[in-house]
Amino acid sequence: MTTPARLERSAQPTLEMVAAEAGVSRATVSRVVNGSTKVNPEIVVAVNAAIELLHYLPNRAARSLANRRTQSVALVVPEDMTRFFGDPYFAAIVQGITRRLDESDYTLNLLVASSDPRHKTMRYLRSGSADGALVISHHTGDDFVAELDTTMPVVFGGRPGDDHDTNAYFIDVDNAAGAETGTQHLLDIGRHRIGSITGPVDMPASIDRLVGFRRTLERAGLATDAVEHADFTAAGAAAATRRLLERCPDIDALFVASDLMATGVLDVLREQGRAVPGDVAIVGFDDSPAATAAAVPLTTVSQPSEEMGFAMADTLLRLLSGDTSVVHRTIMPTYLVARDSA
Repeated sequence: MTTPARLERSAQPTLEMVAAEAGVSRATVSRVVNGSTKVNPEIVVAVNAAIELLHYLPNRAARSLANRRTQSVALVVPEDMTRFFGDPYFAAIVQGITRRLDESDYTLNLLVASSDPRHKTMRYLRSGSADGALVISHHTGDDFVAELDTTMPVVFGGRPGDDHDTNAYFIDVDNAAGAETGTQHLLDIGRHRIGSITGPVDMPASIDRLVGFRRTLERAGLATDAVEHADFTAAGAAAATRRLLERCPDIDALFVASDLMATGVLDVLREQGRAVPGDVAIVGFDDSPAATAAAVPLTTVSQPSEEMGFAMADTLLRLLSGDTSVVHRTIMPTYLVARDSA
């Protein structure tokens, strides 16, 4: 075997140099680099030792060309840029995704596809610029998302709409059960006139959380009419809270479908002189940094957002590797975190 000291200092290690160091053919090194399972394990060890010794970096561009792979995945977010950067839920999801991709050769391309550039997004993805896609915060009217699912391997963050392909791969929590947990907590602390500020009516997570809220009140024999819809933003939730309090001034508790929206609810209650939790108790959803940073720390239903992102990326990487054992749906647990608001 040669040693690195005998190489020219300016020379970039090549596949041929690795082959010579390991005492194998160039083709064998190529198979090891590309993850072939048809190489003798002892040879794999020798090749990997040579790679480490020589500090060889595979030519990813050449590998991608040969495999017709870009070694990149797209994160598609059908929202506007303001909401994407303003909601801590997205930051946690992306952190989990990148944590998993850091363990692989794949890089992440972010596509925040608001209503105007969605055709541009599809052109980009159809061009073969990514090997697969991760989709979060999708709406039932996002036809281009359904089309995307027929173009490449796709994993959704959250349950796709009921009209979507039942064979879709997705990572989610049981949003209905989480909402039941949050609403039941409000009942358990003695509240009887409970309302809800929901997310958009065209998003499965919002629909499921509203179902869980209403199911819990129906079991208790209480009215389920105190509901206003918002858009998962603090400003939207504030407007919805004003509408709800005008219509139902006797509200003594609110289940709010996200922590960020709950911060807008708190602002309105403070404006109207209503104490939290004395006059109105609040339970949020997410357990995001918004919950602990709120004027009144929020009792909330915790979901493992970062782990959901990690699982999304892991599922997609397994699909891209040809793993046929990947399950179509992964449902993660939620639980209540009690703080000062309820």
